[in-house]
Amino acid sequence: MPANNEIKAPPALKARLGKLGLSRSSDLVLHLPLRYEDETRIASIASALSGCPVQLEVVVLEVSVQFRPRRQLVVRVADGSGELTLRFLNFYGSQTKQLERARDEKHHLRLFGEIRHGFLGAEMVHPRYRLVAEGDVLPESLTPVYPTTAGVSQTALRKCILLALAESKLDELLDEAWCARHGLVLFGGAVRLLHSPPPDVPEMALQERTHPAWRRIKFDELLAQQLSLRRAYLGRRKKGAPVLAPSGRLARRLLASLPFDLTAAQQRVVGEISVDLAQAFPMQRLLQGDVGSGKTIVAALAACQAIEAGSQVAFMAPTEILAEQHYLKLCAWLEPLGVEVAWLTGSLTKAAKRESQQRAATTAQLVIGTHALIQESVDYARLGLVIVDEQHRFGVAQRLELRRKGEKNARPPHQLMMSATPIPRTLAMSYYADLDVSVLDELPPGRTPVRTRLVSDARREEVIQRIRGAVASGRQAYWVCPLIEESEKLQLQTALDTHAVLSQELQGLRVGLVHGRLKADEKAATMAAFAAGDIDVLVATTVIEVGVDVPNASLMVIEHAERFGLSQLHQLRGRVGRGKDESVCILVYQQPLSQTARERLKIIYENTDGFEIARQDLHLRGPGEFVGSRQSGVPLLRYADLETDVDLIELARDMAERLLRDAPDLAERHLARWLGSREELLKA
Repeated sequence: MPANNEIKAPPALKARLGKLGLSRSSDLVLHLPLRYEDETRIASIASALSGCPVQLEVVVLEVSVQFRPRRQLVVRVADGSGELTLRFLNFYGSQTKQLERARDEKHHLRLFGEIRHGFLGAEMVHPRYRLVAEGDVLPESLTPVYPTTAGVSQTALRKCILLALAESKLDELLDEAWCARHGLVLFGGAVRLLHSPPPDVPEMALQERTHPAWRRIKFDELLAQQLSLRRAYLGRRKKGAPVLAPSGRLARRLLASLPFDLTAAQQRVVGEISVDLAQAFPMQRLLQGDVGSGKTIVAALAACQAIEAGSQVAFMAPTEILAEQHYLKLCAWLEPLGVEVAWLTGSLTKAAKRESQQRAATTAQLVIGTHALIQESVDYARLGLVIVDEQHRFGVAQRLELRRKGEKNARPPHQLMMSATPIPRTLAMSYYADLDVSVLDELPPGRTPVRTRLVSDARREEVIQRIRGAVASGRQAYWVCPLIEESEKLQLQTALDTHAVLSQELQGLRVGLVHGRLKADEKAATMAAFAAGDIDVLVATTVIEVGVDVPNASLMVIEHAERFGLSQLHQLRGRVGRGKDESVCILVYQQPLSQTARERLKIIYENTDGFEIARQDLHLRGPGEFVGSRQSGVPLLRYADLETDVDLIELARDMAERLLRDAPDLAERHLARWLGSREELLKA
C-alpha cells in the first residue's frame, strides 16, 4: 500500500471517486463488482441466445442514419454465421464516421450486448463495441462491472482499481490455520479473484455471492463492524458514571402501590437494569418489548433507583402525545411517593417553559418531554439516567446531545433506550453489538388477543355498521386515516375530510378528531375526553401510533392499510386489546394491491408476535430501512446479508472479542483497512 494510501488519479476524477466514498487506495481495493460480463469468449450470431449478454466479432456491411420512426444510427454487421442489425438512438457524427471507416477498411468490431429478435430480424440496441485487429487476444478473466457515479466510466474505475491492487500488499491479518478451520480463504486471494475472476469460476456463485471469496469478504466486513461497535462499548465502560445503588425503598413503595404484579420477564429485566445502574461505568442498554409488554413500569422502576440515589432522570419521547401519556402515568405513580416531576415540550408558553427549565436545573427529580429536553437552554442539576422511548425515531446526534447534558456535570449518565419495534436477532447482533439488550418476551395477564380482519374498501358500509354495534355495546373505536408520506398538509386534510364524512355516516355518535397540527391543549383535551368515554369514535392520524392507552376502545379501523409499514400496523393494532373485551383491528385496503402491499397485509393478518413480524419485515425491506435513524450512526453493510450470513455474524463477534483482547494492533489494522475515518460514525 502506498505510504499515504492516496488514490493516484487526476484531481477531477479523484473528486468524483470521493462521491462514491473512495478516498484511499484501500477503498478501491474493497470496491467490489456488482456483477460480471464474460468477454473471454466469442459467440456466433447464429448460436447466440436471445436476451442473454454475448460477445461477437463482426465486420461492418452498411452504415446509415434513418429518421423513421425517430432519428437513429443503423449499422448492419455480419460474421460467418449470419447478419445482425445494430441500433444507436443516441449517437455522434464522429461515431458514424468511425463505423464507416471500419466498413471501408474491413476492420473487425468486437460487440458486447443482448441480441433480441425484432420485426426485421436479430438486432442489438446500443451495444458496447470497439475496433480490433483480426485475432486480437481475448481477456483471460471475467470483466467486472462496478458501482459507479456520473462522470466515472467503468474503464476509468477499472484502471484505478488495477493500480491500487498492484500497489497493495493485501497482507493476511488473521491466523491462517484459524481461517482454514473455518472455511475462510485468505484475504489477498479473495480480493484478487473477485476483481479478476478466471473464466472457469462458476459465474452463478459470483453473481449470488456464495463463492468462498465472497464468504471471506463478508466475514471481514462483519468483523470490522463488530470490532468497531465492541471497541465503542468497551471504551464507554472505561468512563466513570454515577453509582446508583440505593436501598431500593422507593421502588418497593411503587410496586406496593400498583394494582398489578410484574411479569417474570419484567422482574428479570428490572434486575438486569438495577445491576447496571449500580456499576461505576455508564449503562448503555436497549429494552425491547412488544406492544403492551409493560416497558413503562420497568422504566419507572429504573427511575426510582436513580432518584433514590440522588440523581435526576430525563425521559424523552418522540411525540408530544406519547410524552404526555408517559407524564400522566408517571405522575400518577410517583408524585404520591414524593417525587417531583417536571414537564417540558416545545408547545409550552414561554413562562411555563422557563419555569420547567428552572426546575430541571434545580429541584426536579424526573423531567419528561420531547426534543425540548435537549435544547441548548436546558441544563440539568445532576443528570444520572437518560431514558429514551422509541429510540429508533431519534437521530444519533439527538441521543448524543442528551448524554452530553449529563457529562457537563462530571460524568456521562446511564442510558436506557426503549423500543416497541422488536429488532430481529440477527439485526441486534450486527447493528446493536455496542449495546446490552434486554427483552420483555411476555405480555401481562389480561391482555386479550386482537383479531385482525382484512376488508376491501368496497365493503366500507359493513365497517360503519361494525362501529355502530361496538358503540351500542358500550365500547369505543379508533379510525386511523391513511398515511400520506409526501405531505403533512395532505394528511391533515384527509383527517379533516374523514372526520366530516364519518360525522355524517355515524349520526348520533360522538366523533372526535386528533392530529399533529392541533395545539397541545386541544390534543390533550380530545384525548382526555376519549379516555373518559365522552367520545365514541376517535378519528386520528398516526399520532396515536404509540403510547395511547384506552382500555374501553376495542375496535381499530385503519383506512388504506396498504400504505402503512408493518411496524406501524402492528403498533396501531396495539392500541386496542387493552381491556377485558374482545378487540378487533379492521384493515381496510384499496384494490389493486401491489405485490409488496399484499405480502405486508398477509404477514400482519397471520401474525400477532411482534418479533416474528419484525423478522419478516426485515426479509421484505432489508436492514437499511429497518434500522431507521440508526443509519446515520452505522455504515450499512455492503456485502454481508443478515439473513443468509448468520453463521458469519457469530464467527465475527467471537473473533472481534479475541482480537481486542489478544491482538489490538491487528484489530486496529483491520479497522483502518475497512473503515478508515468512518469509524467515528459508529460511536454514537
